Formats: sequence, structure tokens, C-alpha cells
Amino acid sequence: MRFRLLLLALGTFAVGTDSMVMAGILGRVSDDLGVSVSAAGQLVTVFALTYALLAPVLATLTARWPRRRLLLTALTVFTAANALSALAPTYGLLLATRVLAAAGAALYTPTANAVATAIVPPERRGRALATVLGGMTVATALGVPLGTWVGRGDWRLTMWLVVALGVAALTGLALMLRGLPAPAAAAPGLRARLAPLGDRRVLGAAATTLVFFLAFQSVYIYLATAVRPATGGDPDRLSLILFATGLASVAGSWLGGRLVDRLGVRRVLLTGSAIAAVAFAALPWLAATMPGALAYAVVTPLAGWAVSVALPHRLASVDPANAPLLISLNSSSLYLGTAAGGAAGSAFIAFLGERWFPLGAVVLALGATVTAAATTRTRPAPPDSTEAPASEPHRIAARA
Repeated sequence: MRFRLLLLALGTFAVGTDSMVMAGILGRVSDDLGVSVSAAGQLVTVFALTYALLAPVLATLTARWPRRRLLLTALTVFTAANALSALAPTYGLLLATRVLAAAGAALYTPTANAVATAIVPPERRGRALATVLGGMTVATALGVPLGTWVGRGDWRLTMWLVVALGVAALTGLALMLRGLPAPAAAAPGLRARLAPLGDRRVLGAAATTLVFFLAFQSVYIYLATAVRPATGGDPDRLSLILFATGLASVAGSWLGGRLVDRLGVRRVLLTGSAIAAVAFAALPWLAATMPGALAYAVVTPLAGWAVSVALPHRLASVDPANAPLLISLNSSSLYLGTAAGGAAGSAFIAFLGERWFPLGAVVLALGATVTAAATTRTRPAPPDSTEAPASEPHRIAARA
């Protein structure tokens, strides 16, 4: 049982690495394909936007497929798309392969989560989800810096690394994942999946997620550009910064779950987004030296991923009976924010320059703070609503 969960986690590790590693190789892609760094950043935007839009659609279209076939199909599409990315001779073709890879990822991750809960007893579902979604966390801490280091001379090698991870997960699941329970006979349709957006509390929570990740990703996607004064373009120094970012992300997720339990969702949202705004404002000066860049790489993910834990917990607490559906909406908002973050960061670079562009993220982070403050200041809620302790599935669902 544990081995099958680890194989599912290997798949989410591959997906997480693929979705985030572009931040570390944008310069190499830019130089190789003859496009600007801002244009290369749109590869992240396209991936995230495709994931956000296709996840609910694909989940609806494939609701009655056998889970094993669905997982293997998703990983096949994802792996083949990354092989095509590694071979793409032009920017346009590379962009198209990122759309295909995102479609595979959007199909795989929610299915892996559902399978994880189906193959364990009810009392172990939280730990099963933590294992599978932990692949995304480890991708931040290990996959991204490893992919950046592998691609320091040729970005295509990074894509082949993702292909190798996908092949390993695909092979393991094909051999070991059998006898899965049949999918539910009556799965919710697309209209039912989007119906909660009619609830103002859900809409406010989803808007907070979108705006926060818009701010966060507008800097992270172009982090190599922001810290270039400290790294001098050295890929080993950049890998070190990304590794620090990854470790801090893991710590931020762990810390966020405990802070939500002790302080409540509202305090974590407001404090975390305010700290992120201060960090973005300081980055143009911190990026001048390696110690300053490393300090930024620790503080910002600690705050950011603590917020990312509070966001799905807040949505799930609106209607605990429909928590999985609400968390899926949080995931779509997260990826929409990531997609918009790529475009926003590109615009900030164009208008403010490579040193000062993080200041644009300050405005967005303050906007997230205001949005969170406005949408969490409601009439007194029952004791088991937004201040309820975060169950384990909600803590780790920020990467769902």
C-alpha cells in the first residue's frame, strides 16, 4: 500500500517539477530560442492557465473512466509532451507542448489524490493525501534546484529529466496499481463543480487565492532575473537560491498548518501576505548580494506557503460536506493566479526594469491583504467554521 502511494507521489513530483522548474531555466530558453526573458516566462503562464481551465473540464469528461486507465493516460500524455518540449526547435512549438503537458498534469494530479483516498482505510486518508501531495512539496525543495542545475548548460536536459521522472512513475503504476475501486456512478457535472462560485464567501476566498498567487508568482517566475546581481548569472548560485526557496516552502507548509490551528485563518492570511509585501519591497536591495538574496529566499516562501495552507482551509470550512469540490476551485484559482503572474511579471519588467520589477508585486500583495481582510470580516461564524482546526487533507491541499 505504502509503495503504491509513493509511486503516485513520484508522479506528482514530476508534475510539480515541470510546472515550477521553468523559473530556473528561463535565461537558457531565452538565449537558445532567441526570445526575450519575458516571452520565455509566458511558458509558465500558458502551462498554469491550461491547467486551471482544463482541470474541471477533464475531470467531468473522464468521471466514469477506470482510475488506473486515467492515471496511465494522464502520465503518458504528460511524459510525451515533455519529450516534445525537449525536442521543440522553435518557441511556438515549445509553447504548444507546454499546453499538452499541462493537460496531462491537470488530468493526473486530481486523479492521484482520489486514488490515494480510495486505496487506504478512511482513518488513513489524511496521511495518504499527505504522501501523494508531498511530491509537489518535494518538487519545490528538490526538483526545481536539481532541474536548474541539470539545465545549467542546456535547458533541454531539464526537460529530459522530467521525462525520466514521468517514465519511472508510469512504469511503476502500470506494474503495481491494479484492483482499484470503480469510480462513483454519479459524478458531479461541470455545472455542479462551478455552482459554489455563486456563494459570496466562496467567491471571496477564491479571489484572495487568485490575487495572492498573482503577486507571489509575478516575482518567483522571474526570480533568476531578480537575483542576477547576486548570482552574476552563475547557475550554481541560482540553484543554491532555489534550493533555499524549496526548503523554506516545505517549512512554510508545515508552519502554516500549525499557525492556522493556533491563530486562525484570518490572522495567517493577513500576516503572511503583509510579510510577503515587505519582502517584495526589499528585494531590489537584497538581491545585490548572495546573503541578501538567500534571506529573501527563506522569508518569502515561509510566509507564502503558510498562506497557501490557510487558503484551501478557508474554502473547505465554508461547506465541509463539499470540501473536495471547494478545494478543487482553490486549485483552479491558484493556477489562474500563476498564469496571470507570468504576464504581470513580464509587464513589470517592461515598465519598471529588471531591478525594480518586484515593486509591482508589492501592490498586488497589498491587494491580497485588503481582499483577505474585506472577505473574512463577516458576521460571527459558528465555532466550527473558519476557525476550525485544519484537518490534514486541508493542510496539504494547497498543492492539489
